[in-house]
Amino acid sequence: MAKINRQPASKAPISKNETITTTIVDLSYQGMGVAKLDHFPIFVANALPGEEVELQATKVLKNYAFGRVVKRLSDSPDRVEVPDKVALAAGIAPLANLAYPAQLKFKQEQVENVFQKLHLDVAVAETIGMEDPTHYRNKAQVPVQMVKGHLATGFYRRGSHTLIPTDHFYIQNPEVDQAVAATREVLDGLGLQAYDEKTKKGLVRHIMARYGEQSGELMVVIVTNHAKLPGKELIIERLRAKLPALKSLIQNINNVHTNVIMGGENVTLWGADKIEDTLLGKTYQIGPNSFYQVNPKTTAKLYQLAAQKADLKPDDVVVDAYCGIGTIALSVADQVKQVYGVEVVPDAIADARENARLNGVDNASFITADAPEQMQKWQAEGLKPSVVFFDPPRKGLTPEVIEATVAMEPERIVYVSCNPATLARDAAQLIETGYHFDGPVQPVDQFPQTVHVEAVVAFKR
Repeated sequence: MAKINRQPASKAPISKNETITTTIVDLSYQGMGVAKLDHFPIFVANALPGEEVELQATKVLKNYAFGRVVKRLSDSPDRVEVPDKVALAAGIAPLANLAYPAQLKFKQEQVENVFQKLHLDVAVAETIGMEDPTHYRNKAQVPVQMVKGHLATGFYRRGSHTLIPTDHFYIQNPEVDQAVAATREVLDGLGLQAYDEKTKKGLVRHIMARYGEQSGELMVVIVTNHAKLPGKELIIERLRAKLPALKSLIQNINNVHTNVIMGGENVTLWGADKIEDTLLGKTYQIGPNSFYQVNPKTTAKLYQLAAQKADLKPDDVVVDAYCGIGTIALSVADQVKQVYGVEVVPDAIADARENARLNGVDNASFITADAPEQMQKWQAEGLKPSVVFFDPPRKGLTPEVIEATVAMEPERIVYVSCNPATLARDAAQLIETGYHFDGPVQPVDQFPQTVHVEAVVAFKR
C-alpha cells in the first residue's frame, strides 16, 4: 500500500498574546492598520500606514489576526490627536486619528481600487469633503443599558455589545446629542429600566433623535420592549421643558428579540407625527422610519452633482429607482417633463407622495413596488425614460434591474452609490450592454471620520 505523504497544515506565524515590533503597511477598508508578518495580515485599531509599533496579537485565525498597539514607536505625519477617545474606541469614528485630507485621499483610493480590480478604465476624481467634518449627523439611534443601577446611553465597543457610556458622539449634531442625553435623564429619573438582551426583560431599548437642520425641528423616539410606558405624562412634560425645539415625541414598540432597532408600531405621545426639513429648496416630511440622508450638507452636493451629470432637459422623462421619500425625484422635477419613482417600502412612497403635494410638484408619480419588477413592468408597457437615476442599497443592483433598464434604452444613467464594490460590479455589467462612462467617478464624503464613501458616476448609451 502506497504511503500518503501528509503536509502539515500551515500555521499562523504569530500566536495569541505574542508581542512583535513591526511597521504598519496599509489601511483596511474598515479603517484598521494592516501589518504583514510573512504575508500574514494583522489588523490593528488606531494604527496608521508608516508607523512602527509594538503590537500584541489579541485574536489569531487561520488567514489573519487582530492585534492591539502596546506602544507606538513612530507617528505617521497624517496622525492627528483624537479629541474624542470614545469615538475611536467605539468605532463611531474609526478614521478620526487620520488627518482629514488623508481621509479624503484614502476614500478616493478605495474607489480607484475596486474599479482597477475589475479592469475598468475610468478616472476617479478627488473626494469632495466638508469644511467641518464633525458634528454633521442629523439622526442618532443610541442603545440603552443599565450601568451601576442607572440608565446609560452610548455606543458599543467595536465588535461587541459592551456599552461605552457617552453623551458626545463627535460626528452627531449637538442638538441630537442633547436630545438623547435629556431623554435618558428623564427616563432614568422616573426609574424606568433598560431592556436586557439576555433576560429579555426591561423596557427601554434605544433612544432615537432626528433634527431638521434647516427647520430647527426635533423628533425624539423612545424604542420600548412593550406598549406600556409608565409615567407617560411626566415624560412629555419634562422633555418639553428640557428640549425647546421638540416638535414630535414618539414611542416605537419593538417586542421582537433581534438586533433590529425599530419595531413596526409607532405611537405619537405628543406633538406631530413627523418633522419637516428643507433640502435644495424642497420641504420634506420625515417620520420615525423615514429614510432621509443623515448629512444634509453633503447630500445637497451629492444630488446637485447627480442632476448635473444627468444633463437634464425640459422634455426629459426621468425614472428614480429606489426613490425613498422622493428626494432625488423631487429635486429634479422642476427641470424635466415627468418623473417616475419606485420604492419597495410603502411608508416611503406615502412620504414621497405627501412631499410632492407639499411642494406643489404635479409631474411626479410614485409607485410601491420592488424596483426590479417595476422596471420590467415599465419596460413591457413601453415606457421610454431619457434618464434613469439609481440610488440603491449597499447590495447594489440586480441583473434584472439592469436588463430591464437597458431594454428601455435611456440616453443617460446616473448611479449614486453607497458601496464602491457593488458600483464597480454593476458598472461592468452596464458597459457590457453598450453603455460607457460619461466623465469620472466622483467620490463624496457623506460620512466623514468613518470608512464609508458615496460615489456618483454617469453612463451614456
